[in-house]
Amino acid sequence: MIDPSSSIHHPVNSIRQPATNDSFPDLKSFLDEKVLKYNQPFFIETDPIQVPKNFSDKKNIEIAAFLTSTIAWGNRLSIIKNATKLMALMDSQPYDFVIRSSNSELKNLERFVHRTFNGNDCVYFIRSLKNIYQNQGGLQTVFEVGFQKEISVKSALHYFYRIFFEIGGERSRKHVSNVEKGASAKRLNMFLRWMVRDDKNKVDFGLWNGIPQSALMLPLDVHTGNVARKLGLLHRKSNDWQAVEEVTLSLRNFDAEDPVKYDFALFGLGAFEKF
Repeated sequence: MIDPSSSIHHPVNSIRQPATNDSFPDLKSFLDEKVLKYNQPFFIETDPIQVPKNFSDKKNIEIAAFLTSTIAWGNRLSIIKNATKLMALMDSQPYDFVIRSSNSELKNLERFVHRTFNGNDCVYFIRSLKNIYQNQGGLQTVFEVGFQKEISVKSALHYFYRIFFEIGGERSRKHVSNVEKGASAKRLNMFLRWMVRDDKNKVDFGLWNGIPQSALMLPLDVHTGNVARKLGLLHRKSNDWQAVEEVTLSLRNFDAEDPVKYDFALFGLGAFEKF
């Protein structure tokens, strides 16, 4: 296990001074209350994380979580419905399907669609995952090797992007965020939160220990971004990677060991309370 107190690189250049506990003496208490409210098992009932929660085997969870997070944009009910449909098309055995599916079985995936993610994208994702599990040690290994390169989640995401497209897939690149081009990587950061964060309430899985939860970055979306700006935690107007760094630095001042727990607070305030 990496010692999070000494080795994590948190970029600060060109980022506005983050909000601190001293800057907002009551804000930490307010956000902590919201974390307690929303970081609960009932959250799963309306969240896409319920799809990988249907599995118990680690590799099945990883693959189900990755594919579900990949299509996690738009209406949440639609995300859950389509991710569940995708698992059914994989015979509810995602790892076995990735490794052993025949060409005819892959062809069945061509009818899958979620917004702009179509059947061709789906087939490429399965083939790339097969390459990752057969030749790269699996999803966990790829992300953790990438993390070690610069001791940062950004380097993990960049390395994953390179490995994921080493077998081609030009059309599908738009469905995997490229942080080197400034993408906020909301869905990949959410996937990492699911896999890494050690959650005592068992909402997140906490299956991976090669990336410390203190290094995780906020899955920045419209809800979390708008709420963070209203609270003074984020000043950058664009929801890009610089904004992710800025808001996560602010959240680390409230809890350095588990900054992305505040994803529950910010999302809950925006999506459920219309803050």
